[in-house]
Amino acid sequence: MILALSPEEWQVVVLSLKVSVVAILADLPIAFALAWVLARGRFTGKVLLDALVHLPLVLPPVVTGWILLLTCGSNGPIGRFLLDTFDLGLIFRWTGAALAAAIMALPLMVRAIRLSLEEVDRRLESAARTLGAGPWRTFASVTLPLAMPGVMAAIVLGFARSIGEFGATITFASNIPGETRTLPLAIYTALQIPGGESDVARLAVISVLLSLAALVVSEMLTRRSGQGKAGHAL
Repeated sequence: MILALSPEEWQVVVLSLKVSVVAILADLPIAFALAWVLARGRFTGKVLLDALVHLPLVLPPVVTGWILLLTCGSNGPIGRFLLDTFDLGLIFRWTGAALAAAIMALPLMVRAIRLSLEEVDRRLESAARTLGAGPWRTFASVTLPLAMPGVMAAIVLGFARSIGEFGATITFASNIPGETRTLPLAIYTALQIPGGESDVARLAVISVLLSLAALVVSEMLTRRSGQGKAGHAL
C-alpha cells in the first residue's frame, strides 16, 4: 500500500516529516530550558508559567491557530518583525506549519523532560561537585546523561504530536498543496472528495504507522529508563 502512493501523496509524507523534524529541533532547547526552570526553579509565578506552558493542551487547536494569526501573521508583531528583519514569512508557508506543530508539541516535550529531571538523584550531582566538577561539567557528565531517556522520549512524543497536528495548522498556515498540506490536512482534503476513500485509507495507514512507531519507541525508552534506575539502585 505504501508503494502505491502517488507523487503528490509522497510529497505530503515528505512535507509532514520535514515539518515535524523542524518543529522538534526548534522545540528541544526551549523545552529543556522550560523543564529545567519548572523542575529546579523556585520563584513567584512558577504555577502561572506551568499553566501557560501546558495551555495548548487544553485550548481548542483552532484557538491556538487564531492566536498565532494575531501574533505571527503578516500584521502581527512577531510576524512583522521576522518578515522585516529576516525576510522570514510564516503565514501560508511550511514554516508556519512547523511553528504550529512546535507550539502544540511543546507541552508534551516539557512534561517528559521535567519528569526526567525531577527523578535525577541530586546527591550524585552533589558528589560530582564535591570531587571538583564545576556546574557545567556536572551537568554534562551527571545530570544530562541521567535525564537523557526523558529527553529522547520528549523528542519522540513531540514528533508524534507534530505528525498529527491539524487544527492550529489549518487555521494559521492554511491547506496549500505542496506548501502546508501535511498528512492530517491531506486526509481531510481527501474526505471532501467523492470517491476519495482509497486516498484516505493510504494516507491514514501512513499516519498510523508513523505515530505508532513513535509511541513504541517512547515506551521502549521509558522501560529502558526504569530498568536502568532499578539497576542503579541495586
